[in-house]
Amino acid sequence: MTDKKKTKKPALSAWEIVSISRHPKRPILQNYLSLIVKNFVEFHGDRYYSDDKAMIGGFAEIGGQKVMLIGHNKGKKVNENLERNFGMAKPDGYRKALRLMKLAERFNVPIVTIIDTPGAFPGLEAEERGQAEAIAKNLTEMASIEVPIISVVIGEGGSGGALGIGVGDKILMLSNAIYSVISPEGCASILWRDAKYAPDAANALNLTASDLLRHGVIDEIISEPGEGAHTNYKAIAESAKKSVLKNLEILKKLSIEELIQSRFEKYSGMGKFSVNK
Repeated sequence: MTDKKKTKKPALSAWEIVSISRHPKRPILQNYLSLIVKNFVEFHGDRYYSDDKAMIGGFAEIGGQKVMLIGHNKGKKVNENLERNFGMAKPDGYRKALRLMKLAERFNVPIVTIIDTPGAFPGLEAEERGQAEAIAKNLTEMASIEVPIISVVIGEGGSGGALGIGVGDKILMLSNAIYSVISPEGCASILWRDAKYAPDAANALNLTASDLLRHGVIDEIISEPGEGAHTNYKAIAESAKKSVLKNLEILKKLSIEELIQSRFEKYSGMGKFSVNK
């Protein structure tokens, strides 16, 4: 006799989710641009040094809603990733992003940021040009931008490289994306002096969408189709579009004062804890 009861699909481990977030066929920003974004007008340069291709942005339309779209720009092919530095922005990229946010504020256009990076570029040239200062300034300035900001983590949300465009009023995250202060490999190398402990670090870091929602770091999880976003580009793009538009409608109802105050309360409340005596 056949048991017709449906068995519950086992939950993925944190390390398995890390692997899916890095899947070579996972949709990147360019895929979302082609599927749900219209009239994208890209802006170039930070007006200081260069045009960082690891970070792109410009005015666009999502479902008829005008936005300033800014995001990490990974590639699929080797030459694309080399040109875009695997989505790891340098100070020029973060300064370009801030320039575009200020432009959006001037024209009263909401901002949507797409987060997908292993982290900010750690090389000598980035440090020479003020990587830490550029990211820190973005955090400070985004806290007081007078238009709604929605951030969507679509793949890897790594360290300050992610935070540099991640101070959003609403943080949305794909169900198999990750968001963490450090990569599991980096954490394992520091704590255990051996990257082979990366799966243990992944568990300890609480970097999955469900962990972060539980801790109040993100606001919504966007469910991925099938075995992951890489199995159905159109479906995940439509889900992301619906979530962005829904949250924009909520934020647009707030006054500037309410928006800034809500943002302040959101981030000042993170990390609070109590100890039972």
